[in-house]
Amino acid sequence: MPSKYTSALTASLAALACFGAFAMADAQPSPLDPESFLPPIPAWSGASEALIAAPNDRWITPSETTGLTATPNYEETVAFLRKMDAQSKLMRVETFGKTPQGRDLVAAILTKDGDNLQPSKPVFLIQAGIHSGEIDGKDAMFMLIRDMLFKGKDGLLDRVNIVFIPILNADGHERSTLFSRPNQRGPKHMGWRNTAQNLNLNRDFLKADAPEMQALLRLIGKYDPDFYIDLHVTDGMDYQYDVTYWFDGWDGLYADSPSIGKWLNDVYRPKADAALKAAGHIPGPMIFARDEADVSKGVDFMAFAPRFSHAYGDLRRLPTVLVENHSLKPYRQRVLGTYVLLESTLKTLARESVSLKAAIAKDRALRPKTVAANWKDKAEPVGKMDFLTIASEPADSPASGGKVTRFLGKSGPTVAAPIYGSEPGLQLSVPKAYWIPATKADVIARLKLHSVQMETLDAPKTVDVEMLRLDGFKAGTPGEGRMTYSATGLKRETRAEVYPPGSVRVPTDQTLGAMVAYLLEPESEDSFFAWGFFAEILSRVEYMEPYAIAPMAEQMLANDAKLKAEFEEKLKDEAFANSPLRRLQFFYERSPFYDQRYLLYPVGREL
Repeated sequence: MPSKYTSALTASLAALACFGAFAMADAQPSPLDPESFLPPIPAWSGASEALIAAPNDRWITPSETTGLTATPNYEETVAFLRKMDAQSKLMRVETFGKTPQGRDLVAAILTKDGDNLQPSKPVFLIQAGIHSGEIDGKDAMFMLIRDMLFKGKDGLLDRVNIVFIPILNADGHERSTLFSRPNQRGPKHMGWRNTAQNLNLNRDFLKADAPEMQALLRLIGKYDPDFYIDLHVTDGMDYQYDVTYWFDGWDGLYADSPSIGKWLNDVYRPKADAALKAAGHIPGPMIFARDEADVSKGVDFMAFAPRFSHAYGDLRRLPTVLVENHSLKPYRQRVLGTYVLLESTLKTLARESVSLKAAIAKDRALRPKTVAANWKDKAEPVGKMDFLTIASEPADSPASGGKVTRFLGKSGPTVAAPIYGSEPGLQLSVPKAYWIPATKADVIARLKLHSVQMETLDAPKTVDVEMLRLDGFKAGTPGEGRMTYSATGLKRETRAEVYPPGSVRVPTDQTLGAMVAYLLEPESEDSFFAWGFFAEILSRVEYMEPYAIAPMAEQMLANDAKLKAEFEEKLKDEAFANSPLRRLQFFYERSPFYDQRYLLYPVGREL
């Protein structure tokens, strides 16, 4: 995923004075103002500029008062939301969680249905501020809400209901400075990428550690949306595109939900692109260039793990679009492009609700036997694109001692660029069901957060299951508040396992069966095992001294011809034969004294 930015465009002090947070704005530019070192801004104008309210408009949004160069703080955001709520029957505001620092997480429900949303209408979940410095979506949606409630665009709500989260990372939003995102042009003060617990919410969709993510998952479970947009701002090289976006299924790539992916590519994408172009914007795919100095070397359209929103949505059978506005475009241009995209999405959902719901139903009926996981780079290109560049030139850099690319702020040539993609490194086998012992209450609770269906035992039960034992494991680097682990090999054992009361059986014959496999198969890179939920199995209990093992081993050799043959075969390995400790360990591991639960993954597989 691209990382994220900061910057500043000058706004009048009179406009900034309208909102307390803006009083922090500097009268003079900082010596480290990004405008002093970022590339020049390409000239831009578009039809979407007509969307901006007049300065004397009663319902001008906080950001519009600054010329769309600044964004209101948390208190002002919630206050403006509640001000609109108080004046319209088409909106209500609800609190759906709290942040670690005690701020309310709020969502606006926009509907003509009252308290009971009609199931025939698509529910559109719009989420801004998961990375709170990337806050374009909040200010764009405030403008669109204003126009729907008070400016005659309420027809957009005739056939669609909206759940809007203005700031998901509310604590990070208030860690706001001029210096949060050095590659981004505006808003003037920007929030922080991670939460107050230093967690990146767009890496947390599956493990769901953060209170904010847990609240989001409960909200998704409550409203069961038909379409989800996650609004971001990207990093990276300069190019002509100002609104880039992505979904699994783009040009047929990577969709776990193939009917949804095809609908997004064939129905949604053409309409979104047409609306953006008509309004003066340049849409494109989410871009990762292999060499910013030479785009002809290729761009990557890679697959993502479901810790990311759009891949999570694909695995959940929820149509999901990840928007990455281009950081080097001015805040004003990005906000207007976001407004156009959101309005276009509402129109598409209204016109294509039947085909959308049919695609969702088709994918929710899928019961795959295998699930692709652990994606890796594919050597050969998977396609090509005509890439719209910004002109650039190499320049000497005294600081680096080498050459750097300098972008010149004007359109460059269209470059034919090969597209490189991904292929699965693993196919997860999906069993009939999983059995999780009551001792793993944290795992059971996380599955429930994802709305996974399960059966809970009220009495002990002995079940014949396949269980996995690790040959070994590797510890990864610390990340997202956890240590990560990977298995270095697995052995399969058939066991009669006793599950105590409170244990659960999780059938895979359900909509989320593929997600269940992704979470519970330990080899998956986003499994609960990989994220450290089962670290206790990596510790062996009890030991046996060599003085006790040696005579026991002699008895075992004398009494077990098969064991003796296995041992003699191992002796052909010179390293093993020359290691007294490894030789004794061989016998200890095969004795009844060894910890039989060591490296045994406690989740049973019902075949």
